[in-house]
Amino acid sequence: MDKLFITGGVQMRGTIRASGSKNGTLAILAATLLAKGQTILKNVPRIGDIYTMVDMLRALGADCYINGENVITIDATELRSSEAPYDLVKKMRASFTVLGPLLARMGYAKVAMPGGCDIGARPIDFHVKGIQALGAHVETGHGYVEAEADKLTGSEIYLDFPSAGATQHIMTAACLAEGVTVIQNAAMEPEIVDLADYLTAMGAKIEGAGTTTVRVEGVKELIAVEHSVIPDRMEAGTYAVAAAMTQGDVRIESAAPKHMEPFLLKLRETGAVVTTGEDWVRVRANSRPLATDVVTMPHPGFPTDMQQPFVALLSLAQGTSIVTENVYERRFRYVSELQRMGADIKQDGRTAVVKGVEKLSGAPVTATDLRAGAALVVAALAAEGDSEISGIEHIDRGYEGLVDKLITLGAQVIRADSERKGSALCSV
Repeated sequence: MDKLFITGGVQMRGTIRASGSKNGTLAILAATLLAKGQTILKNVPRIGDIYTMVDMLRALGADCYINGENVITIDATELRSSEAPYDLVKKMRASFTVLGPLLARMGYAKVAMPGGCDIGARPIDFHVKGIQALGAHVETGHGYVEAEADKLTGSEIYLDFPSAGATQHIMTAACLAEGVTVIQNAAMEPEIVDLADYLTAMGAKIEGAGTTTVRVEGVKELIAVEHSVIPDRMEAGTYAVAAAMTQGDVRIESAAPKHMEPFLLKLRETGAVVTTGEDWVRVRANSRPLATDVVTMPHPGFPTDMQQPFVALLSLAQGTSIVTENVYERRFRYVSELQRMGADIKQDGRTAVVKGVEKLSGAPVTATDLRAGAALVVAALAAEGDSEISGIEHIDRGYEGLVDKLITLGAQVIRADSERKGSALCSV
């Protein structure tokens, strides 16, 4: 497996472009199964999770083509299967969301239990509850979920937790149901609004996306359309943290500052100078960050996906910060890796007390999940000396062109296995 070798202590300076939203693209790719004809998705990130979902669509019979301009063309006119194979679903949780579109389109779906990053319990109960409320008969066993319905019927659905994945999943299935579906306590993430915009362009009738109540009036059919995915706020946020940690100056273009407001407000509390335009964010810092407390919450709260990189930032802060994780209970598994780099973090359950230190030191560390990997990368960029990051297959799931973007900002980073890394250094 390749590793990342980073020599830290270099201020990140320059301009990069944010890629399209990973989570937004995944939801839309699942929804392409609802329509016959050719769908064209633009601003699609070239990352591991997207390739996994494309493989899933192909396994179901859809024709998918990827070109070098971040565009995917999908034609789901002829679906050969309504069973999502285990070897794909186990790689990524989002692939489970093909269940609803398959059920709505074909009347039957069989999907393996989902996998993905081990960051805590992410039950499919909310998904299953929503599908059942639409009139489907659902059975779970032997590692699979099977759903069957002669037709789906609109219903009132209350989510016990505002799950973004469940909200998106129920929305897609409800588009082809008879009657009206109302989702109460719905998630409000920007990616849900983007999915609703895509579905509406296809002919769906959706109101309230981005609020706690989403209303979907079913239609008989949807048509394939062209759509451009919104920017990835988590990727943009990660580079913003890198700028603050290294006391640099980074401008992130093709971003959506309005989607990042909770995070950017907290970043300002650390002393970073944050300026924004309609589609760009600039982050500057010239001193150690200031301590601040963070509590993760569903949108519009502080995003759980930014907790790990932000803890890396706070590990260098002046003072003590308290970080509370309210979404996933095992999202602090990476703390021991930051401690190897000199971070002073005490973690108890869902809370971490981060006492800032003056410097971090490069060390061999391992990414345990996608955002943990991002935290280790930004920590290594700010640390003194050399770091070696393993487990970068997790990082590949969510960050397009990471090494190239970091090099553009001045980072000293190599991606290689240990043998090739030595050869690369000798040739310099």
